[in-house]
Amino acid sequence: MGALSKKIEVVLAMDIGGTYTKIGLVEKDGTIRGKRVFSTGSKHSFQGFVLNLEEEVALLCATMKDKIKIVAIGIGAPNANCFTGQMEHPPNFKWGDVIPISETISSLFKLPVVIANDANAAAVGEHVYGMAKNMKHFVVLTLGTGLGSGIVVDGKLVTGANGMAGELGHVSVDPKGRSCNCGLKGCLETYASVTGIKRTVFELLSELNEESSLRRISYESLTGEIISEQALKGDVIALKAFEITGELLGSKLADTVAHLDPEAFILTGGLSKAGDILLGPVVRNLEKNLFAAYKGKVKVYLSPTESSDAILGPAALVWQERR
Repeated sequence: MGALSKKIEVVLAMDIGGTYTKIGLVEKDGTIRGKRVFSTGSKHSFQGFVLNLEEEVALLCATMKDKIKIVAIGIGAPNANCFTGQMEHPPNFKWGDVIPISETISSLFKLPVVIANDANAAAVGEHVYGMAKNMKHFVVLTLGTGLGSGIVVDGKLVTGANGMAGELGHVSVDPKGRSCNCGLKGCLETYASVTGIKRTVFELLSELNEESSLRRISYESLTGEIISEQALKGDVIALKAFEITGELLGSKLADTVAHLDPEAFILTGGLSKAGDILLGPVVRNLEKNLFAAYKGKVKVYLSPTESSDAILGPAALVWQERR
């Protein structure tokens, strides 16, 4: 009888978003052996999420149990603290103020867990597998339900004194502006995110008389993808919404340049799929607001990574630690 074939070592990677959770099995070289996407249920209970997660992982592994060996779990989650293993005051979730997510998932699957803020995980993923492979100074922004950011300086992820560095989504655009789920007003993510641009669209629809196909869509049914599609078709309201979003985001990126002097910003997440419709106004307003010494030196890229491959970031957290 022939020798038993060696099992493939993989990380069980989890990208927990405000709307969807993506899970997958990822090899050290970034090969994805399988993946699934399901609703996070961020407005419901954490216990319900854990039950769904257990079922989804079982389905993911069902056909590969004899072929793989899961070495650890990597998690990217909003407001996840890499020091405590907890999600701390995540603004778009109703799971409680402090969620012991690392301990809970490690206990459930009997595996070690490496956890980071979702945007920090995305930054590590871009550094290990993506377009930042040859960069030492860059910032990744995740433009999804909210806005997250992961900062890399001199090739190292910046975590800060309390593990919470890089909350650019909660810098102030207008202290008297839109209410944010974090309790503050005028946070950048209330404008530059999928949720934010939806709010912008509905404000424009109420203020302007221009014809727009977006008038026939409810707030609940409207998605970033729909707004992007209509902008590509020349919809006046959709285009105006992207101009406003790009103006605010570009301005705040200019502020960030003054602090960090990065080589580049990399935009990921649902809103980034709008492509040049978003990139154009962001770059224009970044350059417009830059201090002269920085002008023409900072690039802005759209990550080519598929949204379903957001699991590469959490996987990279584990593989980097095991080097």
